[in-house]
Amino acid sequence: MKLIVENLSIHRATQEIVSDISFELSSGEALIVTGENGSGKSTTLRGIAGLMPLNTGSIKLLDEKGKQFEGEIREYCHYLGHQNGMKPSLTVRENLDFWQKFCGDPDLTIEEALDEVDLAHTIDLPFSYLSAGMKRRVSIARLLVSDRPVWIVDEPTAGLDAQSVRMFTGLCHAFCEGGGILIAATHLPLGIETEKTLEIGG
Repeated sequence: MKLIVENLSIHRATQEIVSDISFELSSGEALIVTGENGSGKSTTLRGIAGLMPLNTGSIKLLDEKGKQFEGEIREYCHYLGHQNGMKPSLTVRENLDFWQKFCGDPDLTIEEALDEVDLAHTIDLPFSYLSAGMKRRVSIARLLVSDRPVWIVDEPTAGLDAQSVRMFTGLCHAFCEGGGILIAATHLPLGIETEKTLEIGG
């Protein structure tokens, strides 16, 4: 599998936010997106995930035989942004059940995913009851309940303690070792052997 991004540019109104971004990732590879605050990292990730219109450029996801995946790129990505994407009034179980059904292709069960982030005991608690760090860990569990070949994550470790950061890093390693493609905007190196770097605004 390959993800090919060529000559990507994104504008807001008349302002150019990012321009002429190109890279290629194969199964098992990770890309760390760096840059100063306001340089366009989040915009870049949202554009790659198919959540913002592109002014120029193309994004292709190819299978092992070089055939392009059908449909939109967002159908094959998990995107985790600054917001956790959870309904405060729903329980942890209800939130993850929604995302599993919405994304399709079930992978881990909700119970298994929560075990991975050490939050099995929160399954029937309202999401609003959780601490900021626990909410972020539940949002990480969302990546595990449906099988998608590309993870795009924006500052995924914000609000996490050192132990939780190590947990997330381990999940990223396992995902790439299993053939996934990871794109992450983060100030913390993930230490993945196949890690590449893209500097925005540099």
